[in-house]
Amino acid sequence: MSEQVLRKMDAAQKSRSKVRTIVQVAMLGAISTVLMLFEFPLPFLAPPFYELDFSEVPVLIGAFAMGPVAGIAIEAVKVLLNFVLNGTITAGVGEVANFIVGCAFLLPASFLYRRKKTRKNAVIGMTTGTVLMTVFACVLNAFILLPAYGAAFGMPVQAFVEMGTKINGAIDSLFMFAVLAVGPFNLLKGVLVSVIVLLLYKRIRVILRGDM
Repeated sequence: MSEQVLRKMDAAQKSRSKVRTIVQVAMLGAISTVLMLFEFPLPFLAPPFYELDFSEVPVLIGAFAMGPVAGIAIEAVKVLLNFVLNGTITAGVGEVANFIVGCAFLLPASFLYRRKKTRKNAVIGMTTGTVLMTVFACVLNAFILLPAYGAAFGMPVQAFVEMGTKINGAIDSLFMFAVLAVGPFNLLKGVLVSVIVLLLYKRIRVILRGDM
């Protein structure tokens, strides 16, 4: 077989691989968007406007299977589709924050897993991602999101603090709200998402060309 034919075959294979990746990113992003519709509050941890969903599961599965860049793309598709479907009341601030928090979760997990594809690395990566996601969520909520939502709804930030105090008497400031309400909420979310990913990933790795 001539070298020219081999080059053409290689180019065709790379083209098919790119198309497959694009299709998978779009599919997983759409699934993530649908999962965002199925959310529920955790009133024992945070006020009811914080609702838990499992939209990060397809994102993380895609990041494990196709790499960090694909994971970022899936996260972006999810956020953009949700923006188109539901709109925003904070001029896109909430969507940008969701994207940053999602990337803080998926990037450490996918980078560590990509270095060595073992269950141990996956667990270490998702644990690291959960901690980083929680830190980013706390900072963004305390200094950007809650003030933005307060301005959008015409509410003083103290109103959020009072909601938090009803759940945990130690919450007496916006910072403590972030630490004692937003923090535990995101830690629990990270743990639940990680467990689901560990349970599901092996079952669909062939479809997504993963290897765990």
